[in-house]
Order: sequence, then structure tokens, then C-alpha cells
Amino acid sequence: MSRKTTVSGGEISRGAKWFSSWNNYLFVVPALVFMVVFIGFPLFYNLMLSFQNVNVYNLSGQHDFIGLSNYIKSLKDPVFYAALQNSAVFTVLSIFFQFTIGFALALFFNLKFPGRNLFRSLMLLAWMLPVVISGTVFQWMLSGDYGVVNYFLQALGIIDQPVNWLSESNTALLGTVVANIWIGIPFNMIILLSGLQGLPEHLYEAAKLDGANRLVQFRHITLPLMRPTILVLLILGIINTFKVFDLIFIMTAGGPITASTVLPIYAYQLSFTTLEFSQGASVSMIMFLILIVISIVYLRMSSKEEVR
Repeated sequence: MSRKTTVSGGEISRGAKWFSSWNNYLFVVPALVFMVVFIGFPLFYNLMLSFQNVNVYNLSGQHDFIGLSNYIKSLKDPVFYAALQNSAVFTVLSIFFQFTIGFALALFFNLKFPGRNLFRSLMLLAWMLPVVISGTVFQWMLSGDYGVVNYFLQALGIIDQPVNWLSESNTALLGTVVANIWIGIPFNMIILLSGLQGLPEHLYEAAKLDGANRLVQFRHITLPLMRPTILVLLILGIINTFKVFDLIFIMTAGGPITASTVLPIYAYQLSFTTLEFSQGASVSMIMFLILIVISIVYLRMSSKEEVR
């Protein structure tokens, strides 16, 4: 009787250990299922679609495997390179000004002065507004006939006639960049401000005792300590900006012609305007590969930061 009890107790103990070892993984199952269903499956389906010839004419029929033909066709399309160039310009300009202005504001709001919490909260309004509202507001501000931008520029004597900022090929992309900069500044400011507030104060006090001015402190204390935060912010900013679709679609829809067509707009036009679904899927996968390369670069740079 005692032996049976011992055996039974051992089995219960092993079962309890097995359950406790897998118990933590059970909490991950809902998130894992969500990722597989809503991220993994669409990505896999889009990948398979890019290797097939699917369009509006054979949507319900049998789809033949054509290998890399869609990718080769995309790489031979001059519109693809125009969209790639626009994406690069849009991303670089947006990230540069978002980060620069956001860093300046973070340094400013890191100072102690009355009302800084109120002004800091007001700065978040640009980030909290839906992109549809922000894009519509900037579309109105930059319009040629009744835009407030043209009104002030004419009042200051900078221009003589109204400029159709979003309807001219040489200014359409710039207009979307300005709107995206305005949207992204608060996010950069908050992330950088949180990093600045975590820096040790005794380093600045020691630097002051050594006679270092604010510029020297910023160069030799703030920037080196902020490198991990800056690196994460820039990589996230590049990824989020490179795949911006809604703002540009609201403001210009990629026009005029291809002046503001970025890769997400180009993929959308192929899939839902010309109804070349496989061709649009190949452009989407090229975008995905570009972002994967950027992520790998980030991981290598972050690993070097950890070694330091």
C-alpha cells in the first residue's frame, strides 16, 4: 500500500513538474496564435502569391508557378525605381528632421521651468491625432487656392502667386514629407526625453566642476550615453517611415503621375488599381526584404553596443 502511494505520489510530482515547466508557455499561446493567423499566414500567402501569376482574369482559376518572373518584371519597371527613390527621399528627410527637432525639444523640455508638463502634453497632440485628420488638414493647408501656407507666404512677399504644393511634381513629395515630420516629432521627443531623464546627474556635476560647458557635456556625456536610445529610435523610425501608406494616399494618392509614389503606394496600385495581384505581392516582398536587411543591420549594431 505504501509503495503504491509512493509511486502514485511520484507520478503526481512528475506531472506537477511537467505542468509547471510548460505553464509559462501556455500564457504565450494566445499571442502566438494571433501572430500565426494575422501575421504569419498573410506573409506566407503573399510570398506564395508573388511566385504565381494571379490577376483579375484568372483569380478564380488555377494559378501557375512562374518563379521569379514577377520580381524580374518589377526590377525592370522604371516606376519601381522612381517609387524606391521617393521612398528613400521621404524616409531620409522625415527621419532627419523628426530626430533633429525632436532631440532639440527633448533637451528643452528636460530643463526645469514652470508649465513644462503642460507644453509637453500639448506636443503629443500631433502624435495622438488620427493620420486621416492630419493628412486632411495638411492637404487643406497646402492647397493652391485657399491654403493657409500660400496665404502667409504671399503676405510675407516670398511668393507672388499661389503654389499648388500637392499638385506639382517638384513639390508634391515635399508636402507629404512636411506632414510626416509634424506627425513624427512628438514620438521622437518623448523617446529621447525618457532617455535623457535616465542619465546620471553626477556625471554632469563632475563635468561642471572640471569647467566643461554645455556643448562639451552634450558631446562627451549626453551623446555617448544616449547611443542605445538613439539607435533604437532611428531604426524604428526608418521602418515605420519606409512603409508609410495612409498619409501619402490621403494627401496625393501618389500623384501627380509618380511624383509622390512610394513603394507602398506602388504595391497598392498594382494590386487594387491594375489588379495585378502577384505583381503587387512581389513589390511588397521586396519592401519586406529591404526592412529585413535594415533590421539585421540594427541587430549587428546593437550587439556591438552591448559588447562595449
